[in-house]
Amino acid sequence: MAKVVNTGTNLGALTVFAVQGNVLWLLGLTLAIANVVGSVIGSKMTLKAGSGFVRYALLTVVVVMSVKLLIDQFG
Repeated sequence: MAKVVNTGTNLGALTVFAVQGNVLWLLGLTLAIANVVGSVIGSKMTLKAGSGFVRYALLTVVVVMSVKLLIDQFG
């Protein structure tokens, strides 16, 4: 049910912004295509490499983001 409500609110927001002329259609389409391509690549890598790969990838992202936030905060 949450996905249905989220989709509805997203479509409502898109409608409001489109009517106002505040939508960057080319950027949105580019990001949508990149999202689909990334999802396909990620799912194929996960099925091929297994859960160990996902664990290390997630750990790497968390460490990199933590370092970036520390640098932004104190550096």
